[in-house]
Amino acid sequence: MENTSDMIEAYLKQLLAQAQASEIEIKRSELAERFSVVPSQINYVIKTRFNSNQGFDVESKRGGGGYIKIVKFDYSSKHDFLSDLYQRLPYLLTSQDMREVLQMLFEENILTQQEGNLLLVVLSSDKISDLTRGHLLHEVLQRLDRN
Repeated sequence: MENTSDMIEAYLKQLLAQAQASEIEIKRSELAERFSVVPSQINYVIKTRFNSNQGFDVESKRGGGGYIKIVKFDYSSKHDFLSDLYQRLPYLLTSQDMREVLQMLFEENILTQQEGNLLLVVLSSDKISDLTRGHLLHEVLQRLDRN
């Protein structure tokens, strides 16, 4: 059984898939009411599942129920995608952020499951710092862009 956060994420991704453009605008209060949760639960889902490491840009305004605009990055080529990701990726990269990036690379068919799993094992090591992890993933992105 899915938890509420999973259901909210799935709903928002479904709205994005149905949208003519790669963006949606929703009222936080209406979404909270739809799923019978407090608005902070909506904020949590947006913050943890719709960030730049996962291929999204979010604009949020408070007051009057507030609204949230979610934009899915849309790329015309693998090069554009990897180049933009390279520029957005911080050099201090936590294990969680790295997992999100690898998942996005897999979902975009840039990494196979096996490649992603191998990188996950290597880059998750507690023997490397967040700075080293960031530098290594930047090097991986450059290499993927050459293929």
